[in-house]
Parts: sequence; structure tokens; C-alpha cells
Amino acid sequence: MSIDHIDSVDVIGSVMRSEPTPDVSGTAVWENIGKTPLLRLDQFAPELSEEVQMYAKAEWVNPGGSVKDRPALHMILQAERSGQLTEDTILLDASSGNTALAYAMIGAAKGYQVKLCVPGNVSQELIRTLRAYGTDLILTDPREGSDGAIGEAQAIYHDNPDSYCYLDQYTNPANWRAHYRTTGVEIWQQTNGQITHFVAGLGTSGTFIGTGRRLKELNEHIKLISVQPESPLHGLEGLKHMATAIVPGIYDEKLADQAIAVSTEDAQIMVKRLAREGGIFAGVSSGAAAFASLQVAKSLESGVVVTIFPDSGRRYIHEKFWENE
Repeated sequence: MSIDHIDSVDVIGSVMRSEPTPDVSGTAVWENIGKTPLLRLDQFAPELSEEVQMYAKAEWVNPGGSVKDRPALHMILQAERSGQLTEDTILLDASSGNTALAYAMIGAAKGYQVKLCVPGNVSQELIRTLRAYGTDLILTDPREGSDGAIGEAQAIYHDNPDSYCYLDQYTNPANWRAHYRTTGVEIWQQTNGQITHFVAGLGTSGTFIGTGRRLKELNEHIKLISVQPESPLHGLEGLKHMATAIVPGIYDEKLADQAIAVSTEDAQIMVKRLAREGGIFAGVSSGAAAFASLQVAKSLESGVVVTIFPDSGRRYIHEKFWENE
């Protein structure tokens, strides 16, 4: 149905109309996921060779505000195609943050019931946002972190499998395939195939695995660098210390050409630099990725280094490191 465009109203109140405009086209919220921009980063390191460029993919541009929109959508679509997710089943999974938001957003838009197991120490802002989407939240023992939330989701599904579609982002191949089909292709196209190094943090590992596999297929000489916290006790939300955490089933430790461990402090310092020197308000996992990318770039005489900024800093403005000036 077309709409009429009102040009003006004359002095006696009659409406002057132009020719009808074409039908207005719109998209569902999930159709706006992906095609995020690349941001230049080499301004943070003037000592770099002129032949070295650094970029970050700004994933907070996704409608749910993070890179996790991509795998959440692909996992949901795959579950729909397989018949596991229907109007009679409840979408179930565990998450410590951004995937939960993506599930909640897409689930609400598609009309699904969503139940999520989330560590009890996540921010009140996150909890309120999830509840605003109508999500049924199970808050788990904060001392057990994301691993505790995973265990709770598994128990819920085990007790009543017919009522739930358990997406299990940590073992679901649709997680990494989302990045294989979208993120890797976008980076290749945006750099005109000139990328030489890809850097990404490890959480579920889907971003690194899927994007890395696609880039290696496009050019086997591209170097893949994984990033994780340097210790089990860290403040890098969304990242896993693989040596001490439950290792995701989709993780392939052989894929990385290099692994870099980043401290919480170094990541937080980089977050502040990104904001104050470049106007880029990124999250702490983005700070870790930027720190690692800078180490890689400094070692090169020439090359194009691309990393992923999973989300913005808005969810983390309550963190105490912002108070320590």
C-alpha cells in the first residue's frame, strides 16, 4: 500500500497533494545484521611503518550492539530450518552478555519465548535490558562465571528436552559458520583482498574460527592471531582463558598461526586510548584486540592488520577502571 506525501496546506485548510510516492520498503531487525564498517587504527602508533595499516571492524553497528548478532541469527535460522525451534519450543542457552542480548532481540522480533542462563554478577543494565525484551532469566552462581551458566542450561534441557531448543553456542557449528559466511567475506571485500593479518579474541571462538577459516581459503598466506586473557582471573568480559575454562566444542587450537595473551590492565589502557585519541568508544575485549593488533603491526615492515571490535564501551562505563584517572 502506498502513502500520500503532503506538500502543504493552503489558507482555508485544503490539503495540496503531490503524486503518490513509491511503496515504503522496510526490513526486519535481524535483516540489518552484518556489513559493519572498518575503522582506521594506525593513528595510535605513529611509529609504525608507512607501509603498515591497522583496521578494526566496528561490530557495535549491528542492531543488537555486538558481533554476537551474527552467530545468534545463524543459530536461530538453522534451528528453524531443522525444525528444532518452533512456536511450541523455548529458545534456551547460556551467555555472559552479548549473545544473550542478541538472542533476546531476535527472539522477541520473531515471536519466540527465550530462556537464558546468565551469571548472577552481570550488570544490572544487562539484566534490565534482557527483561525489557521479555526474556526469562536464570541467574547462576557468579563464582562459577559463564561455565556455571552453561551447566545450568544443560541441566534445564536434560530435565525437559521436548520443551526447549537448546542452541548451545559453544558447540553449535552455526556459530562459526556465521562468520565464515559473513565476517570473513566482508573483511576480504573491504580490504580489496589486501589483508595480511587477522587478529581476534577467543570467547566461544566462533569469530576467530569462522572468519579465520574463510580468510585462509581466500589466501593461505594470511596470518591468524588469536587473543585471550593472560590469566584465569581477568576482567576481559567475553574472552576465555582456554587453559582453565571449559573449552568450546567449536574451538580449533591448530588454526592460529600465533597466540597473544593480554592483561586486563593493558586492555583497559587501550580502551581509554581508543576513546581519547580516536573517538572510538569500544569495550574491554576490543581493547585487548587493539593491544594485540598493535603488537603485530609493530613487528611488520608492511601489511594490513584487521581485528574485530566486538562491542562498544557503553555496557562497561560502570567499570571501576574509568574512575582510576
